[in-house]
Amino acid sequence: MSDKVDVLIVGAGHGGAQAAVALRQHKFEGSIAIVGDEPEIPYERPPLSKEYLSQEKTFDRILIRPRSFYEERDIDLVLNARVTGIDAVAHTATLADGRTISYGKLIWAAGGSPRRLTCSGSALQRVHAVRTRADVDRLMSELPTINEVVVIGGGYIGLEAAAVLSKLGKKVTVLEALDRVLARVAGETLSRFYEAEHRAHGVNVRLNARIDCIEESNGEASGVRMEDGEILPAQCVIVGIGIIPAIDVLKDAGAVCSNGVEVDEFCRTSLPDVFAIGDLANHVNGFADGQRIRLESVQNANDQATTVAKYITGAPAPYTAIPWFWSNQYDLRLQTVGLSIGYDETIVRGRPEDRSFSVVYLRGGQVIALDCVNAVKDYVQGRALVIAKARPDKARLADAGVPLKELAA
Repeated sequence: MSDKVDVLIVGAGHGGAQAAVALRQHKFEGSIAIVGDEPEIPYERPPLSKEYLSQEKTFDRILIRPRSFYEERDIDLVLNARVTGIDAVAHTATLADGRTISYGKLIWAAGGSPRRLTCSGSALQRVHAVRTRADVDRLMSELPTINEVVVIGGGYIGLEAAAVLSKLGKKVTVLEALDRVLARVAGETLSRFYEAEHRAHGVNVRLNARIDCIEESNGEASGVRMEDGEILPAQCVIVGIGIIPAIDVLKDAGAVCSNGVEVDEFCRTSLPDVFAIGDLANHVNGFADGQRIRLESVQNANDQATTVAKYITGAPAPYTAIPWFWSNQYDLRLQTVGLSIGYDETIVRGRPEDRSFSVVYLRGGQVIALDCVNAVKDYVQGRALVIAKARPDKARLADAGVPLKELAA
């Protein structure tokens, strides 16, 4: 690739790939390069803890686009490379190998790195994150010799991995430090439902769990020692406790950062001609009651990428996309729309014991989000309620026999 590029995209995940795609879709004719720190071309991350780990999908099937797509659209892929510095005044980026790239516009889509345990033993072999293909390939290579797994973290990544490993016949324990799983992203009804589902599938879900260290045998993890001295044997430990946004390079370059890199409605950072998108972008979100948040989702990365592409190509439109998310565990498909931040009431439609229901989140009587489990119609129709900031009759809202589309007016 040239040492000068019109748009340099740092990060080869969903946001980075979509930024390049959207630029070409919006008739951008300048040069584009994507710098990624993995050897692979851009691929989907959500299947890593689901279909890829379970080997239901090969790696080729989770590529965002085939390699030929980038070649045909003259998008340079600079793989196995890492940007270590930016000179915002000179408009240059320095790579770890010493190369310097001059850019016209820079789109920072570098995501984040898995948050690591701070206790002793956290760097042992057989202690895994589930963030990259390499992470999951290492885990899969060990599966034949694994009987017992401890998953640390009861968020979506941890629960999805637990579901797959349980289906593969492993004895799985999930350790959650809080008093319920999914506590940061969902209400208690959904938490208790998923706890019960995992337990019904043989997973040992332990709440208010306090860890002391990872036990070692011959340089490998052999178990997890709890604060009270109990040792949970494990030939594999999976850590899913969130990510650390990759903002240090931008921060060192002078960008305003708080929880992530602060951006405006067009995803512009405080640095000239530098945009930030995806997991690391701290933005004001209208579906979060106007708060500044980071949103770790494919939807957010893709929609912010399109926002930047439109801005660069002279058709600016602020980022106003409605958040949505999904999670597959066992035969359960959870679909979420909106953000339940600051809810003060929940209404359950349907019966959790039937394994098809929805939780509607309200704030001051206004519908702000829905979690829909095996309830696709509620998910599709509930979107309109969130967008309209609807305040429907609560009795009708709770009646699963009343289609949500009838409540949108």
